[in-house]
Amino acid sequence: MSETHATITPGAPVFPPGRYGRRREPGRRRPVLLALLVAVLMAVLGLVAARLYNQYGDPEYRAELITYTGITDSRVVVDFRVTLPPGGSATCLLRARSHDGAQVGHAEVTVAARPGERHVTARHEVPTTARPFIGEVLRCRPAA
Repeated sequence: MSETHATITPGAPVFPPGRYGRRREPGRRRPVLLALLVAVLMAVLGLVAARLYNQYGDPEYRAELITYTGITDSRVVVDFRVTLPPGGSATCLLRARSHDGAQVGHAEVTVAARPGERHVTARHEVPTTARPFIGEVLRCRPAA
């Protein structure tokens, strides 16, 4: 028969001594330690991602759209600027889309920088199969 102590709250189960092992006291949680570990993990992952991007990414070739004009039923004229290594060349993919988002035309354009220059401004006419709504520069990569 087990004893009932005055310190046990009413309704709490009473276990025979030595039968179920030692009962653990409710421990204190450490949210600060957990938050610190998460912060350190995020910092390490961020550093790894930055290093991999610098090693394998291609930040030298960057394209930005200046404007698109000359929209007709069969073409759009795209003006864009490319940043590339000094004196390098790049192949850029241009795209024209209709109002509903469907691709209605595309073109690959090769641009080259003058020796010592890093920026090239170019204009190219993209032929389309239907009336375009917008002209875009999707990406630029090193010229083959």
